[in-house]
This record gives sequence, C-alpha cells and structure tokens, in this order.
Amino acid sequence: MSLTILQEISAQLQRGNARAVRELVQQAIDAGVPVECILNDGLLGGMSVVGERFKRTEIFVPEVLVAARAMNQGAALLKPLLASSDVKSCGKVCIGTVRGDLHDIGKNLVKMMMEGKGLEVVDLGTDVEPETYVRAAVEQDCRIICCSALLTTTMSVMAEVVAKVRQAGIHDRVKVMIGGAPVTETFCAQIGADRYTPDATTAADAAVEICRTLAETG
Repeated sequence: MSLTILQEISAQLQRGNARAVRELVQQAIDAGVPVECILNDGLLGGMSVVGERFKRTEIFVPEVLVAARAMNQGAALLKPLLASSDVKSCGKVCIGTVRGDLHDIGKNLVKMMMEGKGLEVVDLGTDVEPETYVRAAVEQDCRIICCSALLTTTMSVMAEVVAKVRQAGIHDRVKVMIGGAPVTETFCAQIGADRYTPDATTAADAAVEICRTLAETG
C-alpha cells in the first residue's frame, strides 16, 4: 500500500496536480505511512525527477513552478508532523539577489529546487546588502550563502559578499555559492567564491553536497 501511494504522490507532483498531491499525502498520513517516507520517497522523489527533466530541457520554468506548488501543498500537511518527529533538513541555506538587482525569477527557482532536495532555505529577497547575507548566515545558522545576479553591473557585489564572509571569520563553516545569467566559472574563481552553478538543479545538488561535506568535517 505505502509504496503504491508514494509512487502516486510522486507521479501527481510531476504532473503538477496540487489537489491530488494534497489528497494523497493526507491518505498516506491517515494510513500511518512514516512521515520521512512521504517526504523523501513521495514529494522529494517527485521533485527530483522534475529537476532532472528541467536540467535536460525536457520541461521548462512554468512546469517546474506548477510542480513546486504541488509539492508545497503536500509539504504543508507534513510540516507539523515533521516538527514533532526526528526528521531533519539536510542543511540550511540563505539566498538572495544582490544589492542593486531586483530580479528574482532565477532566485526563486533555485530556492524551489533546493527545498525539493530537502534543504531549509531562508529567502532574503532582492537588493540584498553583503552584510545582510552574513548576518542571516550567522543568526540563522546557515551553511551556505547563495548570491544571484542578472545584471553585469551588480555582479561585483558578489565579491563584497565573499570579502564580508572572510572578514567575519566564518568561511570555515559558511560557503558562498553564486549564479545568474552573466556569472561564469572564471568570475567565481576571480572573486574567491566557493561554487558557481549554471542552473537551478545543479545548484541544489551542489548545495546538498556542500552541506554534507561540512557536516562530516565539522
């Protein structure tokens, strides 16, 4: 029973059928399926497939947004149960578009993909000051700062974020990821950021990897 319903949750999420996902998640809860199984095998399993299909350009942003909405419907039912169980996120990340840049579609997509991988994401919004990233990382105990920029004129702010992280003495436990249309691997190396990723799915995978590595070493 549990395997079938989890497969169905995954399938309906991939179709973006929010109502069906919500109903199936409730059925799974009522049937006594473990919360972590519903989350990992149903919701996150389905979102992982969506992420891979997006990476291969088999689907596009609208389909990802619809699937993410369906996932959020199911996750809303699980949240109170997750809080009272031993299920933990695989890491905590803060994300924002850098100072002077008000674009947020890419940021929001990365956020959804990261949440779809089981990461807890603190969304700082747009036009974020370098100091704000660092303060959020310290206060919220984040392992990664994710900086997004869509304009070549705002890319330089990412270098300020990297500098502030090092000045604060937290670089051993907080890593800086960057991305956005004008950003490149070369630019990442130039400013000393820890990771550049070209798309939302790769960003989510990289964030999980970084959080896992920090957990093992820290």
